[in-house]
Amino acid sequence: MFRTFLVLSLLAASLAGSRPAQRRTVSLVVRNGIVITVDANRRVIPRGSVAVDGRDIVAVDTADAIAAEFSGRDTIDAAGAVVMPGLINTHTHAPMVLFRGLADDLALMDWLQKYIFPAEAKTVSPEFVRAGTRLAALEMIESGTTAYADMYYFEDEIGRATKAAGLRGVLGETIIQFPVPDAKTPAESLARVERFAGEFAGDELITAAVAPHSMYTLDGDTLKACRALADRLHIPVIIHLAETKDEIKTADEKYHATPTAYLDSLGFWGARTLAAHAVHVTPGDIAILAARHVGVSHNPESNMKLASGIAPVEAMRKAGVTVGLGTDGAASNNDLDMFEAMRQAAFLHKLVAGDPRAIPAPVALEMATIEGARAMGMDREIGSLEAGKRADLLVVSMASARQTPMYDPVSHLVYVTRGDDVQTTIVNGKVLMRDRKVLTLDRRLVLADARLFADKVRAAVK
Repeated sequence: MFRTFLVLSLLAASLAGSRPAQRRTVSLVVRNGIVITVDANRRVIPRGSVAVDGRDIVAVDTADAIAAEFSGRDTIDAAGAVVMPGLINTHTHAPMVLFRGLADDLALMDWLQKYIFPAEAKTVSPEFVRAGTRLAALEMIESGTTAYADMYYFEDEIGRATKAAGLRGVLGETIIQFPVPDAKTPAESLARVERFAGEFAGDELITAAVAPHSMYTLDGDTLKACRALADRLHIPVIIHLAETKDEIKTADEKYHATPTAYLDSLGFWGARTLAAHAVHVTPGDIAILAARHVGVSHNPESNMKLASGIAPVEAMRKAGVTVGLGTDGAASNNDLDMFEAMRQAAFLHKLVAGDPRAIPAPVALEMATIEGARAMGMDREIGSLEAGKRADLLVVSMASARQTPMYDPVSHLVYVTRGDDVQTTIVNGKVLMRDRKVLTLDRRLVLADARLFADKVRAAVK
């Protein structure tokens, strides 16, 4: 009897040991894709999967390894497609999509003072901002942007519309010296920032920021007040910096300093500060930006279109300045396609350097993802596909004639891919677009509202 019991026990133990380990059930598995992680090792998994549970990535590995360990309540088959981090647009004015094409082929100051500022004065309202933000959000979701930094008016409305669309945003309420649509004075704008920051404190998607427009549209006391408020509320600061030669001339005539050095003399530079453009910065300016850990948003298309100049991106990167990519507003670009921004950044700096090795494809991809996250102070949360980070990712089709053949998927993302190649967009673990169908916005209504506001803009600038 004992011998029989022993045999049965050994048999049971053997069978138990041979059973496959129970798989963990997670909310989503994106499987069988070419996984481009953009991690520190630039790991590419030719047939890989990403396991997502709730808002977080829990594992990135080969498809077989993920299948052995995880079972998804939902699955997305990415066979033949690229799975990559969501793109991060570090400089926009989202509602200005409603001014797209309003005035082109003009110098920046003519464009602003003769067209944009007058049009804004007559048309910008909470309703305008909501409609414009929804249109921008639709365009960003459809073209693979999952997080963006913004500067505009009624930024609380932008926050609500962005959150409803499911996108991630670092959203800066613009501070400017003259009366604007949502405030008569800088003090009133700063009060709006405080209310906005309170509304979204601790939000998973929306980070409020203070956004002084520039050193040439604000006095020194207001610039100091912006920094003081950001420090007190522990929120980011976003500012335009050294975008044009006119700005350099103004700073020199008024303060006998560059814009960067002038702002430094005010104690303006600090933690989580994002400077847009930095086109006309000197080696001394670059040293200041590096020492103060200021992130820079490079906007190649807008800078080229407005003939503002070419930012010294390679010099900044070599000095240790983090440089992300941005589109600028669609009124001066004229779209929000970050794939195009990547391509133009790579091409522009190869031409400037006279060296085709300048800004190679992997670097351009990093500038649009992990470096953008780092410039916004969010690289621990987003910007790469790694366990523990937020599940902001894309599935990008490689099936078109334009994408065929494909030897190097990273090269293809930078030099071939367009926004409309994106098939699926996921933010914070939520699918916002699946197989080109946006799930969080009614596309027909968004476009209809945008067309109604376009009629008002036309009437305003006649």
